[in-house]
Amino acid sequence: MLLSPWDRLDRALIRRALSGHSNLLVTPAAAERTAAVSLLLVPAAAQGVEVLMIRRASRDGDPWSQHMALPGGFRNQSDADLFQTALRETREEVAVDLSRDSELLGVLPDVNPAVGNLMVRPFVFARDSRPSIELSSEVSAVAWANLGSIARNEAPAEFELRRGATLHRFPGFRVGENVVWGMTYRVLTELVERAARAFSEPIPKQE
Repeated sequence: MLLSPWDRLDRALIRRALSGHSNLLVTPAAAERTAAVSLLLVPAAAQGVEVLMIRRASRDGDPWSQHMALPGGFRNQSDADLFQTALRETREEVAVDLSRDSELLGVLPDVNPAVGNLMVRPFVFARDSRPSIELSSEVSAVAWANLGSIARNEAPAEFELRRGATLHRFPGFRVGENVVWGMTYRVLTELVERAARAFSEPIPKQE
């Protein structure tokens, strides 16, 4: 019997948590730019479920330079839809082909980061084990974050950002020495909250 939604990788539970979103392939018209990110879930070596995270490389002019993030990026004209964007960007950034040995479990609600008129769609995948990783020039490191630890808020942190004379503080959590905050924090928080609700609800009976 599971004691929490993240004791093991329960694909049916996560699919229930993500149900109700039919916008997998629909590209919104309101945003000037669109992007997609991938949440790749695997069973943890010790216990629970992990999600793949990346640390972006240092790049001049990049507002997300050196930040912790999820694999992903902007949609190209060659991408048929945002699902293809998620597959392509993950393959380019960490050499993981999500179209092989991974299952698409669903999609989280679109999110809008604070920078620019941008809409980002998070796709959630599951895999039986950690894949081999090869870093592109856009990525300086990868980390596997334990979702049970995130759900229990075991490593809370604040990220400080100065804009002019004002110091802003944003909620986040630590993964190793790094602080996850902003859009990535919101996406992962949304996932753990939805999983908690699905875990506490009765399983629908099959007709």
